[in-house]
Amino acid sequence: MSTGDINGVDTAHLLFARGVVGETPAAGDYTWRASNEWVHGTHSKTQIDGYFGLGEERSHKGNYEFEADHPLEFNAADNAATPVEIVLAGLASCLTAGVAAVAENREIKLRSVKATLEADMNIGGILGADPDVRNGFNDVRVNYEIEADETSQADLEALVAQSQKISAVFDIMTNPTNVTVSVN
Repeated sequence: MSTGDINGVDTAHLLFARGVVGETPAAGDYTWRASNEWVHGTHSKTQIDGYFGLGEERSHKGNYEFEADHPLEFNAADNAATPVEIVLAGLASCLTAGVAAVAENREIKLRSVKATLEADMNIGGILGADPDVRNGFNDVRVNYEIEADETSQADLEALVAQSQKISAVFDIMTNPTNVTVSVN
Protein backbone atom coordinates (compact mmCIF):
# COMPACT_ATOMS: atom_id res chain seq x y z
CA MET A 1 0.00 0.00 0.00
CA SER A 2 1.35 3.35 -1.03
CA THR A 3 0.80 6.69 0.63
CA GLY A 4 1.30 8.48 -2.67
CA ASP A 5 5.07 8.62 -2.86
CA ILE A 6 5.23 6.94 -6.31
CA ASN A 7 2.63 8.79 -8.44
CA GLY A 8 0.89 11.01 -5.89
CA VAL A 9 -2.15 8.79 -5.20
CA ASP A 10 -2.64 7.78 -1.56
CA THR A 11 -3.88 4.23 -2.17
CA ALA A 12 -3.60 3.40 1.53
CA HIS A 13 -6.32 6.01 2.13
CA LEU A 14 -8.41 4.68 -0.78
CA LEU A 15 -8.18 1.12 0.57
CA PHE A 16 -9.12 2.39 4.04
CA ALA A 17 -12.18 4.09 2.52
CA ARG A 18 -13.06 0.85 0.73
CA GLY A 19 -12.97 -0.94 4.09
CA VAL A 20 -15.23 1.67 5.72
CA VAL A 21 -17.76 1.42 2.89
CA GLY A 22 -17.55 -2.38 3.04
CA GLU A 23 -18.39 -2.33 6.75
CA THR A 24 -20.96 0.47 6.49
CA PRO A 25 -22.51 0.39 2.99
CA ALA A 26 -24.54 3.59 3.56
CA ALA A 27 -21.22 5.49 3.82
CA GLY A 28 -20.81 4.86 0.10
CA ASP A 29 -23.96 6.76 -0.84
CA TYR A 30 -22.94 10.02 -2.50
CA THR A 31 -24.98 12.69 -4.25
CA TRP A 32 -23.07 14.80 -6.75
CA ARG A 33 -24.49 18.17 -7.77
CA ALA A 34 -24.15 20.66 -10.57
CA SER A 35 -26.14 23.83 -11.21
CA ASN A 36 -26.36 25.31 -14.67
CA GLU A 37 -27.43 28.74 -15.90
CA TRP A 38 -28.14 29.83 -19.42
CA VAL A 39 -26.00 32.76 -20.62
CA HIS A 40 -27.14 33.45 -24.19
CA GLY A 41 -27.87 31.43 -27.30
CA THR A 42 -26.53 27.93 -26.66
CA HIS A 43 -23.94 29.15 -24.13
CA SER A 44 -24.35 28.12 -20.48
CA LYS A 45 -22.27 27.93 -17.30
CA THR A 46 -22.27 25.09 -14.83
CA GLN A 47 -21.09 25.48 -11.25
CA ILE A 48 -19.94 22.73 -8.92
CA ASP A 49 -19.48 23.55 -5.24
CA GLY A 50 -20.84 20.89 -2.93
CA TYR A 51 -21.94 17.29 -2.60
CA PHE A 52 -23.26 14.80 -0.06
CA GLY A 53 -20.89 12.04 1.04
CA LEU A 54 -19.97 9.92 4.04
CA GLY A 55 -23.30 10.81 5.63
CA GLU A 56 -23.04 14.60 5.48
CA GLU A 57 -22.95 17.68 3.26
CA ARG A 58 -19.45 18.45 2.00
CA SER A 59 -17.78 21.23 0.06
CA HIS A 60 -14.94 21.21 -2.43
CA LYS A 61 -11.86 23.32 -1.69
CA GLY A 62 -13.29 25.84 -4.15
CA ASN A 63 -16.11 26.40 -6.60
CA TYR A 64 -15.57 24.97 -10.06
CA GLU A 65 -17.15 26.37 -13.17
CA PHE A 66 -17.47 24.93 -16.66
CA GLU A 67 -18.83 26.64 -19.72
CA ALA A 68 -20.46 24.96 -22.69
CA ASP A 69 -21.55 26.20 -26.09
CA HIS A 70 -21.87 24.93 -29.64
CA PRO A 71 -19.72 25.60 -32.70
CA LEU A 72 -20.27 28.26 -35.32
CA GLU A 73 -21.77 25.83 -37.84
CA PHE A 74 -24.67 25.34 -35.39
CA ASN A 75 -25.24 29.12 -35.60
CA ALA A 76 -23.80 29.41 -32.11
CA ALA A 77 -21.00 31.61 -30.73
CA ASP A 78 -18.47 28.81 -30.00
CA ASN A 79 -17.64 30.35 -26.59
CA ALA A 80 -16.70 27.01 -25.02
CA ALA A 81 -16.45 23.28 -25.58
CA THR A 82 -19.63 21.45 -26.53
CA PRO A 83 -21.45 19.38 -23.90
CA VAL A 84 -20.42 16.16 -25.66
CA GLU A 85 -16.76 17.25 -25.55
CA ILE A 86 -17.16 17.85 -21.82
CA VAL A 87 -18.45 14.27 -21.50
CA LEU A 88 -15.28 13.08 -23.26
CA ALA A 89 -13.19 15.18 -20.86
CA GLY A 90 -14.99 13.53 -17.94
CA LEU A 91 -14.30 10.07 -19.33
CA ALA A 92 -10.64 10.88 -19.98
CA SER A 93 -10.20 12.37 -16.51
CA CYS A 94 -11.84 9.45 -14.74
CA LEU A 95 -9.93 6.78 -16.66
CA THR A 96 -6.62 8.61 -16.21
CA ALA A 97 -7.19 9.02 -12.46
CA GLY A 98 -7.80 5.27 -12.36
CA VAL A 99 -4.58 4.57 -14.26
CA ALA A 100 -2.64 6.64 -11.71
CA ALA A 101 -4.34 5.00 -8.73
CA VAL A 102 -3.88 1.46 -10.04
CA ALA A 103 -0.25 2.17 -10.95
CA GLU A 104 0.37 3.55 -7.45
CA ASN A 105 -1.19 0.46 -5.86
CA ARG A 106 0.92 -1.83 -8.06
CA GLU A 107 4.03 0.27 -7.33
CA ILE A 108 4.51 1.23 -10.98
CA LYS A 109 6.25 4.58 -11.43
CA LEU A 110 4.54 6.56 -14.20
CA ARG A 111 6.60 9.00 -16.26
CA SER A 112 3.75 10.22 -18.51
CA VAL A 113 0.15 9.36 -19.29
CA LYS A 114 -1.72 10.80 -22.25
CA ALA A 115 -5.20 9.84 -23.36
CA THR A 116 -6.62 10.81 -26.74
CA LEU A 117 -10.36 10.37 -27.17
CA GLU A 118 -12.53 10.46 -30.27
CA ALA A 119 -16.27 9.98 -30.45
CA ASP A 120 -18.38 9.61 -33.57
CA MET A 121 -21.93 10.85 -33.84
CA ASN A 122 -24.34 11.84 -36.57
CA ILE A 123 -26.02 15.17 -35.78
CA GLY A 124 -29.02 14.37 -37.96
CA GLY A 125 -30.91 13.17 -34.89
CA ILE A 126 -30.20 16.29 -32.83
CA LEU A 127 -31.22 18.55 -35.71
CA GLY A 128 -34.41 16.57 -36.31
CA ALA A 129 -33.33 15.72 -39.86
CA ASP A 130 -33.65 11.98 -39.24
CA PRO A 131 -35.70 10.65 -36.30
CA ASP A 132 -34.03 7.24 -36.66
CA VAL A 133 -30.54 8.62 -35.96
CA ARG A 134 -29.40 8.37 -32.37
CA ASN A 135 -28.69 11.74 -30.68
CA GLY A 136 -25.62 10.49 -28.84
CA PHE A 137 -22.29 8.88 -29.59
CA ASN A 138 -22.15 5.91 -31.96
CA ASP A 139 -18.60 4.99 -31.05
CA VAL A 140 -16.00 6.22 -28.57
CA ARG A 141 -12.31 5.42 -28.87
CA VAL A 142 -9.77 5.98 -26.09
CA ASN A 143 -6.08 5.62 -26.89
CA TYR A 144 -3.44 5.76 -24.18
CA GLU A 145 0.23 6.55 -24.47
CA ILE A 146 1.85 5.59 -21.18
CA GLU A 147 5.48 5.69 -20.20
CA ALA A 148 6.43 3.95 -16.99
CA ASP A 149 9.59 2.63 -15.38
CA GLU A 150 10.35 -1.05 -16.07
CA THR A 151 6.83 -1.96 -17.13
CA SER A 152 5.79 -4.31 -19.93
CA GLN A 153 3.12 -3.58 -22.52
CA ALA A 154 0.96 -6.26 -20.87
CA ASP A 155 1.28 -4.46 -17.50
CA LEU A 156 0.27 -1.16 -19.08
CA GLU A 157 -2.73 -2.78 -20.75
CA ALA A 158 -3.69 -4.29 -17.39
CA LEU A 159 -3.50 -0.81 -15.79
CA VAL A 160 -5.91 0.58 -18.36
CA ALA A 161 -8.23 -2.45 -18.09
CA GLN A 162 -8.40 -2.09 -14.30
CA SER A 163 -9.00 1.65 -14.72
CA GLN A 164 -12.02 0.89 -16.92
CA LYS A 165 -13.32 -1.56 -14.34
CA ILE A 166 -13.26 1.04 -11.53
CA SER A 167 -14.23 4.13 -13.56
CA ALA A 168 -17.56 5.70 -12.65
CA VAL A 169 -17.72 7.67 -15.91
CA PHE A 170 -16.91 4.59 -18.01
CA ASP A 171 -19.77 2.82 -16.22
CA ILE A 172 -22.12 5.77 -16.77
CA MET A 173 -21.32 5.80 -20.50
CA THR A 174 -21.56 2.05 -21.04
CA ASN A 175 -24.61 1.18 -18.93
CA PRO A 176 -28.14 2.61 -18.86
CA THR A 177 -28.72 5.21 -16.15
CA ASN A 178 -32.10 6.48 -14.97
CA VAL A 179 -32.40 10.23 -15.62
CA THR A 180 -35.43 12.16 -14.39
CA VAL A 181 -36.02 15.67 -15.77
CA SER A 182 -38.62 17.98 -14.21
CA VAL A 183 -39.69 21.62 -14.46
CA ASN A 184 -40.55 23.62 -11.33
